[in-house]
Amino acid sequence: MPANTALKQILEYKIVAILRGCAPDRIVDIAAALAEGGVRLLEVTLNSPGAMEAIRQVASAMGDRMLVGAGTVLTAAEAEAAVDAGARFIISPTLDIETIHRTRQLGAISIPGAFTPTEILAAYRNGADIIKVFPAGSSGAQYFKELRGPLPHIPLMPTGGVNMDNIRDFKAAGAVAFGISSALTPAGQENTGPALRQLTERAAAYIKAIQ
Repeated sequence: MPANTALKQILEYKIVAILRGCAPDRIVDIAAALAEGGVRLLEVTLNSPGAMEAIRQVASAMGDRMLVGAGTVLTAAEAEAAVDAGARFIISPTLDIETIHRTRQLGAISIPGAFTPTEILAAYRNGADIIKVFPAGSSGAQYFKELRGPLPHIPLMPTGGVNMDNIRDFKAAGAVAFGISSALTPAGQENTGPALRQLTERAAAYIKAIQ
């Protein structure tokens, strides 16, 4: 898949479900439940057990139904391994220029983490496709809106503390996408029938909230 196609999908579907600590043998069922609710973007954090195998399984099993990426990527080497496993986008909690450059060289979408205007501009100038504003929840949508004032041309994705109570505020402040972790996919998310149905319902609710 070309990088511009992956970027278009992120900007279209907007909700990135963040899975942390999910065992690989549960992840395909969870991804399918998210997709049924309309969430088509999945981030598997690399500090999860068997993360590379989980990425590989989702990429293989879900095909076009789910665009899978890697999160908590701290180095260029990790980005390379994740793309090799099937990740189409690379998300980091921090700004690492080498990781941005290597991600772009590999044809994947680069979404580094930044917080201050200086960090955000540096990430964008070094080739980031979208900037993950992290942590977003503690600063709130007002801070996000103020960032957009002098930097309206930079696509920003709030992550960390985004939930049903504030997602509409972040959308109104100009967010192009949203990274959502425990509010959508709790740590230890199970793949039992009732849990998966609840996950599908939560996914659908988040999709509705940004329409």
